[in-house]
Amino acid sequence: MCNTLQDIKDGNLDSFRAAYQEYHVKLYYYAFKHTQSEYLAEETVQLSFIKLWEKRASLSNHFDLSVQLFRIAKSIMIDLIRKQKVQQTHQHAFAETVAQYIETDLTPKYTLHKVYDHIEKLSPLRKLVFKLNRFEGLSHKEIAEKLSISPKAVENQILRAVRQLKDALMLAFILWLQSRR
Repeated sequence: MCNTLQDIKDGNLDSFRAAYQEYHVKLYYYAFKHTQSEYLAEETVQLSFIKLWEKRASLSNHFDLSVQLFRIAKSIMIDLIRKQKVQQTHQHAFAETVAQYIETDLTPKYTLHKVYDHIEKLSPLRKLVFKLNRFEGLSHKEIAEKLSISPKAVENQILRAVRQLKDALMLAFILWLQSRR
């Protein structure tokens, strides 16, 4: 393995690929064992090999490749876990703020009024497709036949309308939050 280590240090892609083939499954199970998360395990493996390649020139000849690779993975895994915890903390705080906002300032009538306002701001085709689907209950196929467009076009218009409405309402909420500070 010392030869593979030196080859990687020298930038040999074939040796790097061989190391990936040898260690990616082991690294995955190592990370999964500690995180119990498929996502974090996959991220750890990918980021570990990226870092191994980026830092190949500074690899030590005094330690086996596997030792150095697992050290890299451990460091990355700890960073990912920390980031995830910070993100969860922020999401929890945001959810509490949203709940408080809904309980104190928003009436269902006001919220519904805002949604209708944003629907009316959609482009004419998008608004029509959205209303036919959500208000009249027509299927994608029925809307496509009625408007002489493809069902895929209907699906795209609905997806874009929903995304646009979510973005508009989120922006309104964020602006509301800032006004309360």
